[in-house]
Amino acid sequence: MAQYLNEFDATMHLIQGKWKIMIMYELSESGPRRFGQLMSHIQDVSHKTLTNQLRELERDQLITRHDLTTAEPHVEYQLTGRGESIIPVLDAICEWGDTHIDPALMERNLCDE
Repeated sequence: MAQYLNEFDATMHLIQGKWKIMIMYELSESGPRRFGQLMSHIQDVSHKTLTNQLRELERDQLITRHDLTTAEPHVEYQLTGRGESIIPVLDAICEWGDTHIDPALMERNLCDE
């Protein structure tokens, strides 16, 4: 049995989630990021929700998680090639929103960050 209704459903399933697009944009713009850096950038996300969204993005092969064993062990996340390939799609959606949605209705303008 098919997992998705069609290609639109499949794509939307991968990026749905309140914070996934912000996570992907931050990784695209800034390169590899630690968990705390992502928390600081997104601001209103809870620890649990960010963890879950990162796990889903990793499961869907849009990001990778790297455990770094340096003097100060930490974890970094970065986009995969597959994740990078969806950024132009997200850019197009962002531009459409910038053009057609009243800025007063938006809490934050992600396209300009």
